[in-house]
Amino acid sequence: MLQAAPTLASVIKAEETDGKPPVLVDGGLLGVLGSSIDDVQDQLGLSKHLLDIWRLRAERAAHEAGVLADKVVEQPDKNGVGDFFVLLVIWSGVFAGLMLAGKLLVRSLNNTRIVQARPRLQRLLRAGVPYLLPAVLSLVVIVFGSHLLPSSIGRALAVCLTYAGSSGVFCAALVMSLIAMLDAGHKRPAVQIIRQHCVRPLFAMGFFAALSDGMDTPQVGLTLGANVASCLSIFSGLVACAVFAYLAIKLRRPVGQLIRNRALAQRLGQPAFQESLRIFSVLWYWPILLMLLVSALDLVGVGEGSGRALRSALLTSGLLIATVFLGSLLHHSFTTLLRSNGAYRVRLMMVVYVLLRILLAVAFIELLAQIWGFSVLAFASDSHTGQVISDSLGHILLIFLVTWLAWVVMDTAIQQVLEPPVTRRGTHAPSTRIRTILPLIRNAIKVVLAVIFTITTLANLGVNVTPFLAGAGVIGLAIGFGSQQLVQDVITGLFILIEDTISVGDWVEIDSNHAGTVEGLTIRTLRLRDSRGYVHSVPFGQIKAVINHSRQFAYAYFAVQFTYDSDMDKASDLISEAGRQISDDPLLSLSLQGAMSVYGIDSMNLDGVTITAQFRTISGAQGSITRAFNERLKKLVDNSADVHFAQHYPQGFLIPARDTGQTAQAAAEPPRSALLLPDMPPSSQ
Repeated sequence: MLQAAPTLASVIKAEETDGKPPVLVDGGLLGVLGSSIDDVQDQLGLSKHLLDIWRLRAERAAHEAGVLADKVVEQPDKNGVGDFFVLLVIWSGVFAGLMLAGKLLVRSLNNTRIVQARPRLQRLLRAGVPYLLPAVLSLVVIVFGSHLLPSSIGRALAVCLTYAGSSGVFCAALVMSLIAMLDAGHKRPAVQIIRQHCVRPLFAMGFFAALSDGMDTPQVGLTLGANVASCLSIFSGLVACAVFAYLAIKLRRPVGQLIRNRALAQRLGQPAFQESLRIFSVLWYWPILLMLLVSALDLVGVGEGSGRALRSALLTSGLLIATVFLGSLLHHSFTTLLRSNGAYRVRLMMVVYVLLRILLAVAFIELLAQIWGFSVLAFASDSHTGQVISDSLGHILLIFLVTWLAWVVMDTAIQQVLEPPVTRRGTHAPSTRIRTILPLIRNAIKVVLAVIFTITTLANLGVNVTPFLAGAGVIGLAIGFGSQQLVQDVITGLFILIEDTISVGDWVEIDSNHAGTVEGLTIRTLRLRDSRGYVHSVPFGQIKAVINHSRQFAYAYFAVQFTYDSDMDKASDLISEAGRQISDDPLLSLSLQGAMSVYGIDSMNLDGVTITAQFRTISGAQGSITRAFNERLKKLVDNSADVHFAQHYPQGFLIPARDTGQTAQAAAEPPRSALLLPDMPPSSQ
């Protein structure tokens, strides 16, 4: 894999094409992309061409606007300044009068039985009649009335503005009338949102779109000047596109709610159609934005013509919807398949799903390029640059898929061990050793795969990875020399975990300095909690010896001392009786692994006779068994007259006796000593 970059670079061979050798491209994929961008900029030069056109158009429009201003100032009557205001006043008056009449008509119609029985018809009349008919009729009056006036700048501007105003009102009223038909049931919140936000943008969109259309007519161009009319038309069209795009983005969620929200019976009865509506409700505004973008580019002069651009935009919208629909069906199908059992099957199906999505994306890109007069596959197969790019991307994709597949297999195997599936016989929880080591192995595998993928990807991009590898080696050596204690802790911890010397929950003694219950194990440290509640963190490198009190089983050992005058047979019977009571206890018997073993007399000393016995218990239960045995044996011995516990008396010592009152007698008699014990006063003579 590391040699992929030189192999890809050698794809560009020195073949003769029309007698000239092709230009070799160095630097891998990044070098190819850089040189390709430079070639495209050199060949197209669109930005410079557009700037020249718009600079010339702006200069001519400014000159024509200056000439028009001079004409209006010098001869206002001849250029129709009065006609401009007259037509605007007439249009406003006619529109206001017709709107008032429409409202009165709607009010009278709402009082009839037919309309009162139909709330939807009431909303339609209230939204449409007062605005739609006045907008159309007032524009008709202005158009016919303008023919009675001579041709002038004022008349042309007035007709354009009244046409734009009527179109804005008509657009807003028409959309509001259609929205009023949907104002019912669960769609009412979405309708209310649309009403609150779309009236003014709809009017502005219709106004500027009609103004752009009116300024683009030949009559207005001859009156105002071709460049002035063209600039105003383009500016109005761009404003209309911007307002339309803003409105589509603003109302994407309410409109999507109206599209997909149907009755419950329809949603359940037609799941496939409902899924299609759901997809369309998410994507409905994207084709609109795409067509608006194409229209805006066509207005500023980019493209080969509005007809071809619009056709390509429509085909692109259809392709986008079809691709998303196929992607949703693919997702729905794999979602059903992924519900099956089997961890390997689920993860591998995810890999297949990603491959199919990649193929779908490649097909979409190729068809999109075909729509706009280009072929990605032809570029990748015919040109040297395309071969380098396609080979590099293919190698990177292959490396990614192989790395991902390896990670899926290894991670699934580790997950199966850490979280075994539940069966009829239950599940066997993994040991602490497995739960500690396997996550470390998984992280190590993840890091190794990520490093391999990064290095091979950089190599295919044309980056020299030799300095990176050398630097990584030097850094690794520095870390190794600088952290010898850390390495010692890690290696010792690995062997302790692998040998399963210590587990979480064990009671252990470490080098006679630390003792307690193991609460946690990491790759470097051991955490203990002692009997007083203190936590000890011990690095594995400091551990020399371990005493584990919690492995497989333990012994509850008893050494009981009796006096010499006790009956030893009865003492042994009392010990056996205490053991039987513990064995018969329903709770304590769960901790036993056998009956009590009485070994008999183990030793004799000055204090008494020692009899030993023991129970075999589960690990960690020896303390509770010992306490229970001592309690029961104490009660049995207290009730026995022939058996007594021995008491410990230290060895006596001699103290010289003194008598100050009988000095002479003491001098005549030899000295004598008294034996004193701490618990026994000296006997009187």
